[in-house]
Formats: sequence, C-alpha cells, structure tokens
Amino acid sequence: MANGNYEYQSDFAKRYVAQGRTEGRAEGRTEGRAEGRTEGRAESILRVLEARGIAISAEQRARILSCTDMPTLDVWLARAVSAASTAEVIGEG
Repeated sequence: MANGNYEYQSDFAKRYVAQGRTEGRAEGRTEGRAEGRTEGRAESILRVLEARGIAISAEQRARILSCTDMPTLDVWLARAVSAASTAEVIGEG
C-alpha cells in the first residue's frame, strides 16, 4: 500500500519478503566489511607516512582516503614503508 505499512498475508509472500530482507542485510554486512578494510588500509598508509615524517598534502590525503581498490592500497602501503615522498607512494610525478 502507499503508506509502506502493508503486511502480506500469504506465507509465500511473507517468506519472499523475509528472504529479501535477509539477503539485503547480508549484502550490507559484506559491503560494510569491505569498506571498513579499505578505510583501514588507507588510514594505515597515512599513519606510516606520518610516523616517518613525510609531508602529505590535503589533495594526497583525499586521494588516499577515497581509494577503494584494495590491490592499489596494498601497493601504496608497501611503498609507504620506504618511499621518500607521498608522491612516490601514490605514483604522482
């Protein structure tokens, strides 16, 4: 119904709706975990650079934090351990 409070009466419809909710929650948890891992990896890159005293511009920080590609973040983290600059880590210049 229009108000969104309609409750299905048939067992089939109830199971179908419940299945959709269950699948949606599972998908949301999976996406949330993946997003958490990429955010954590990006934060680790920044922490390594900061601990090493390497300057990070606002643009570079934003680029690192906005990256959602785990293989790229893994490469950047490995580079952050020995790179001389943030540009070297993220492949600028």
